[in-house]
Amino acid sequence: MLSRPALVLTALVSAAPVAAQENALAFSLTGGAGVAPSYFGSSNRSVSPAISFGFQGLRFGGTQLGDPDGPKVFAPGAGFRGSFRFIGAREGKNELAGMNTVDAALELGLGVQYTSDLWQVFADLRYGVVGHKGVTGEVGANVIYRAPSGLVLNAGPRAEFGSSRFTNTYFGVTAAEAASPLNTLTPFSASGGIYSVGVEMGAYQPLGDDWGITGTLRYDRLRGDAARSPIVLQGSRDQVSAQIGLTRHFNLRF
Repeated sequence: MLSRPALVLTALVSAAPVAAQENALAFSLTGGAGVAPSYFGSSNRSVSPAISFGFQGLRFGGTQLGDPDGPKVFAPGAGFRGSFRFIGAREGKNELAGMNTVDAALELGLGVQYTSDLWQVFADLRYGVVGHKGVTGEVGANVIYRAPSGLVLNAGPRAEFGSSRFTNTYFGVTAAEAASPLNTLTPFSASGGIYSVGVEMGAYQPLGDDWGITGTLRYDRLRGDAARSPIVLQGSRDQVSAQIGLTRHFNLRF
Protein backbone atom coordinates (compact mmCIF):
# COMPACT_ATOMS: atom_id res chain seq x y z
CA MET A 1 0.00 0.00 0.00
CA LEU A 2 1.27 3.48 -0.89
CA SER A 3 1.95 5.92 1.92
CA ARG A 4 0.05 9.22 2.10
CA PRO A 5 3.01 11.28 0.70
CA ALA A 6 3.37 8.80 -2.16
CA LEU A 7 -0.35 9.05 -2.92
CA VAL A 8 -0.14 12.87 -3.00
CA LEU A 9 2.92 12.75 -5.28
CA THR A 10 1.19 10.27 -7.60
CA ALA A 11 -1.89 12.51 -7.81
CA LEU A 12 0.19 15.57 -8.65
CA VAL A 13 2.11 13.76 -11.38
CA SER A 14 -1.13 12.41 -12.85
CA ALA A 15 -2.72 15.85 -12.84
CA ALA A 16 0.22 17.64 -14.47
CA PRO A 17 -0.56 16.67 -18.09
CA VAL A 18 -4.17 17.77 -17.64
CA ALA A 19 -3.14 21.18 -16.27
CA ALA A 20 -0.61 21.58 -19.09
CA GLN A 21 -3.40 21.14 -21.65
CA GLU A 22 -5.67 23.78 -20.15
CA ASN A 23 -7.03 26.04 -22.91
CA ALA A 24 -5.69 29.58 -22.73
CA LEU A 25 -5.64 32.82 -24.69
CA ALA A 26 -3.10 35.53 -23.82
CA PHE A 27 -3.02 38.97 -25.41
CA SER A 28 -2.48 42.63 -24.59
CA LEU A 29 -4.16 45.95 -25.35
CA THR A 30 -2.35 49.29 -25.30
CA GLY A 31 -4.06 52.65 -25.25
CA GLY A 32 -2.38 56.03 -25.22
CA ALA A 33 -1.39 58.93 -27.45
CA GLY A 34 0.94 59.37 -30.39
CA VAL A 35 2.47 62.11 -32.50
CA ALA A 36 3.05 61.42 -36.19
CA PRO A 37 2.98 63.10 -39.61
CA SER A 38 -0.55 64.31 -40.40
CA TYR A 39 -0.54 61.97 -43.42
CA PHE A 40 1.98 59.94 -45.42
CA GLY A 41 4.56 62.42 -46.73
CA SER A 42 3.44 65.35 -44.61
CA SER A 43 5.97 67.71 -43.05
CA ASN A 44 3.42 68.61 -40.35
CA ARG A 45 2.68 66.49 -37.30
CA SER A 46 -0.47 65.91 -35.29
CA VAL A 47 -1.35 64.27 -31.99
CA SER A 48 -3.97 61.51 -31.93
CA PRO A 49 -5.10 58.54 -29.81
CA ALA A 50 -2.98 55.39 -30.24
CA ILE A 51 -4.36 51.87 -29.80
CA SER A 52 -2.49 48.61 -30.40
CA PHE A 53 -3.12 44.90 -29.94
CA GLY A 54 -0.54 42.27 -29.05
CA PHE A 55 -1.00 38.51 -29.40
CA GLN A 56 0.98 36.40 -26.93
CA GLY A 57 -0.36 32.89 -27.36
CA LEU A 58 -3.31 30.54 -27.81
CA ARG A 59 -3.68 26.96 -26.63
CA PHE A 60 -6.83 25.09 -27.62
CA GLY A 61 -7.02 21.33 -27.39
CA GLY A 62 -3.86 19.92 -28.92
CA THR A 63 -2.99 23.08 -30.86
CA GLN A 64 -0.78 25.87 -29.55
CA LEU A 65 0.23 29.18 -31.18
CA GLY A 66 2.80 31.25 -29.33
CA ASP A 67 3.17 30.72 -25.59
CA PRO A 68 0.28 31.87 -23.36
CA ASP A 69 2.32 30.92 -20.27
CA GLY A 70 5.59 32.63 -21.26
CA PRO A 71 6.90 36.18 -20.83
CA LYS A 72 4.35 38.87 -21.68
CA VAL A 73 6.74 40.88 -23.87
CA PHE A 74 9.02 39.42 -26.57
CA ALA A 75 8.36 35.85 -25.47
CA PRO A 76 11.12 33.56 -26.85
CA GLY A 77 10.11 31.09 -29.52
CA ALA A 78 8.57 30.90 -32.98
CA GLY A 79 4.92 31.49 -33.72
CA PHE A 80 2.15 33.64 -35.10
CA ARG A 81 1.21 37.16 -34.04
CA GLY A 82 -1.66 39.52 -34.68
CA SER A 83 -1.12 42.66 -36.75
CA PHE A 84 -3.27 45.79 -36.52
CA ARG A 85 -2.98 49.35 -37.85
CA PHE A 86 -5.33 52.32 -37.94
CA ILE A 87 -4.71 55.14 -40.44
CA GLY A 88 -6.61 58.38 -39.89
CA ALA A 89 -8.54 60.19 -42.58
CA ARG A 90 -6.72 62.61 -44.90
CA GLU A 91 -8.69 65.73 -45.77
CA GLY A 92 -8.32 67.60 -49.05
CA LYS A 93 -7.44 71.01 -47.64
CA ASN A 94 -4.49 73.37 -47.08
CA GLU A 95 -1.56 72.04 -49.13
CA LEU A 96 -3.81 69.21 -50.36
CA ALA A 97 -6.63 71.51 -51.53
CA GLY A 98 -8.29 70.00 -54.58
CA MET A 99 -7.44 66.42 -53.53
CA ASN A 100 -10.19 64.02 -52.59
CA THR A 101 -10.63 63.18 -48.92
CA VAL A 102 -9.22 59.73 -48.07
CA ASP A 103 -11.35 57.90 -45.52
CA ALA A 104 -9.86 56.42 -42.36
CA ALA A 105 -8.59 52.86 -42.76
CA LEU A 106 -8.40 49.83 -40.49
CA GLU A 107 -5.89 47.11 -41.37
CA LEU A 108 -6.03 43.64 -39.85
CA GLY A 109 -3.75 40.67 -40.44
CA LEU A 110 -1.34 38.09 -39.12
CA GLY A 111 2.40 37.77 -38.82
CA VAL A 112 5.12 35.28 -38.02
CA GLN A 113 8.05 35.81 -35.70
CA TYR A 114 11.04 34.15 -34.15
CA THR A 115 12.28 35.55 -30.85
CA SER A 116 15.28 34.64 -28.75
CA ASP A 117 16.43 36.17 -25.47
CA LEU A 118 18.52 38.74 -27.36
CA TRP A 119 16.95 39.26 -30.81
CA GLN A 120 13.83 38.89 -32.92
CA VAL A 121 12.83 38.77 -36.61
CA PHE A 122 9.25 39.15 -37.85
CA ALA A 123 7.03 39.65 -40.90
CA ASP A 124 3.42 40.94 -40.91
CA LEU A 125 0.78 40.97 -43.64
CA ARG A 126 -2.42 43.04 -43.37
CA TYR A 127 -5.51 43.85 -45.42
CA GLY A 128 -7.47 47.11 -45.33
CA VAL A 129 -10.82 45.77 -44.12
CA VAL A 130 -12.03 49.39 -43.87
CA GLY A 131 -10.74 52.15 -46.11
CA HIS A 132 -8.19 51.53 -48.85
CA LYS A 133 -8.92 47.77 -49.35
CA GLY A 134 -5.28 47.19 -50.24
CA VAL A 135 -2.65 44.78 -48.94
CA THR A 136 0.16 46.09 -46.72
CA GLY A 137 2.81 44.62 -44.50
CA GLU A 138 6.07 45.04 -42.66
CA VAL A 139 9.28 43.11 -42.09
CA GLY A 140 11.76 43.89 -39.36
CA ALA A 141 14.18 42.79 -36.68
CA ASN A 142 14.99 43.75 -33.10
CA VAL A 143 17.91 43.61 -30.72
CA ILE A 144 16.46 43.02 -27.25
CA TYR A 145 17.76 43.98 -23.81
CA ARG A 146 16.03 42.57 -20.71
CA ALA A 147 16.93 44.28 -17.44
CA PRO A 148 16.65 42.46 -14.10
CA SER A 149 14.02 45.04 -13.06
CA GLY A 150 11.71 43.84 -15.85
CA LEU A 151 12.44 46.73 -18.21
CA VAL A 152 12.64 45.56 -21.83
CA LEU A 153 14.32 47.66 -24.54
CA ASN A 154 14.31 46.91 -28.26
CA ALA A 155 15.60 48.51 -31.44
CA GLY A 156 15.92 47.47 -35.06
CA PRO A 157 15.27 48.12 -38.77
CA ARG A 158 11.86 48.22 -40.43
CA ALA A 159 10.63 48.04 -44.04
CA GLU A 160 7.00 48.62 -45.05
CA PHE A 161 5.39 47.52 -48.31
CA GLY A 162 2.00 47.87 -49.96
CA SER A 163 0.02 46.89 -53.03
CA SER A 164 -0.59 49.42 -55.80
CA ARG A 165 -4.09 49.93 -54.44
CA PHE A 166 -2.59 51.05 -51.15
CA THR A 167 0.19 53.21 -52.61
CA ASN A 168 -2.13 54.94 -55.08
CA THR A 169 -4.56 55.74 -52.28
CA TYR A 170 -1.92 57.64 -50.29
CA PHE A 171 0.66 58.70 -52.89
CA GLY A 172 -1.23 58.87 -56.18
CA VAL A 173 -2.79 61.93 -57.82
CA THR A 174 -5.63 61.30 -60.28
CA ALA A 175 -6.13 63.35 -63.43
CA ALA A 176 -9.38 64.72 -61.99
CA GLU A 177 -7.61 65.84 -58.81
CA ALA A 178 -4.78 67.46 -60.79
CA ALA A 179 -7.33 69.32 -62.94
CA SER A 180 -8.88 71.03 -59.91
CA PRO A 181 -8.20 74.80 -59.93
CA LEU A 182 -7.30 74.50 -56.24
CA ASN A 183 -4.59 71.91 -56.90
CA THR A 184 -1.01 72.53 -58.04
CA LEU A 185 -0.06 68.84 -58.09
CA THR A 186 0.53 66.88 -61.31
CA PRO A 187 -1.04 63.48 -62.08
CA PHE A 188 0.90 60.57 -60.60
CA SER A 189 0.42 56.81 -60.36
CA ALA A 190 2.32 54.88 -57.69
CA SER A 191 3.25 51.24 -58.13
CA GLY A 192 3.26 48.72 -55.29
CA GLY A 193 6.33 47.57 -53.40
CA ILE A 194 8.48 48.75 -50.50
CA TYR A 195 7.48 52.34 -49.81
CA SER A 196 9.49 53.09 -46.64
CA VAL A 197 12.50 51.90 -44.67
CA GLY A 198 13.49 52.99 -41.20
CA VAL A 199 14.29 52.10 -37.62
CA GLU A 200 12.24 51.79 -34.44
CA MET A 201 13.20 51.92 -30.77
CA GLY A 202 10.88 50.75 -28.01
CA ALA A 203 10.67 50.34 -24.26
CA TYR A 204 8.37 48.43 -21.93
CA GLN A 205 8.28 48.93 -18.16
CA PRO A 206 6.04 46.53 -16.20
CA LEU A 207 3.77 47.92 -13.48
CA GLY A 208 2.87 44.75 -11.65
CA ASP A 209 1.76 41.46 -13.19
CA ASP A 210 -0.87 42.69 -15.65
CA TRP A 211 0.01 46.33 -16.41
CA GLY A 212 2.88 48.16 -18.03
CA ILE A 213 3.96 51.31 -19.86
CA THR A 214 4.89 51.00 -23.54
CA GLY A 215 6.74 53.64 -25.57
CA THR A 216 8.11 53.75 -29.13
CA LEU A 217 10.11 56.19 -31.23
CA ARG A 218 10.31 55.60 -34.98
CA TYR A 219 11.97 57.10 -38.07
CA ASP A 220 10.93 56.16 -41.61
CA ARG A 221 12.21 57.42 -44.95
CA LEU A 222 9.86 57.12 -47.91
CA ARG A 223 11.37 55.53 -51.00
CA GLY A 224 10.51 54.45 -54.55
CA ASP A 225 7.32 55.82 -56.06
CA ALA A 226 6.25 57.05 -52.64
CA ALA A 227 9.28 59.36 -52.50
CA ARG A 228 8.59 60.57 -56.07
CA SER A 229 4.95 61.39 -55.36
CA PRO A 230 4.02 65.09 -55.78
CA ILE A 231 2.33 64.81 -52.38
CA VAL A 232 5.65 63.91 -50.76
CA LEU A 233 7.75 66.31 -52.84
CA GLN A 234 5.85 69.24 -51.36
CA GLY A 235 6.10 67.68 -47.89
CA SER A 236 8.89 65.45 -46.56
CA ARG A 237 10.33 61.99 -47.18
CA ASP A 238 11.43 61.87 -43.53
CA GLN A 239 8.70 60.62 -41.21
CA VAL A 240 9.16 60.67 -37.42
CA SER A 241 6.58 59.32 -35.00
CA ALA A 242 6.33 58.45 -31.30
CA GLN A 243 3.79 56.76 -29.05
CA ILE A 244 3.31 56.15 -25.35
CA GLY A 245 0.57 54.16 -23.72
CA LEU A 246 -0.66 52.01 -20.87
CA THR A 247 -0.67 48.27 -21.58
CA ARG A 248 -3.05 45.75 -20.03
CA HIS A 249 -2.25 42.04 -20.32
CA PHE A 250 -5.01 39.42 -20.41
CA ASN A 251 -4.65 35.68 -19.86
CA LEU A 252 -7.97 33.89 -20.28
CA ARG A 253 -8.37 30.28 -19.15
CA PHE A 254 -11.25 28.15 -20.37
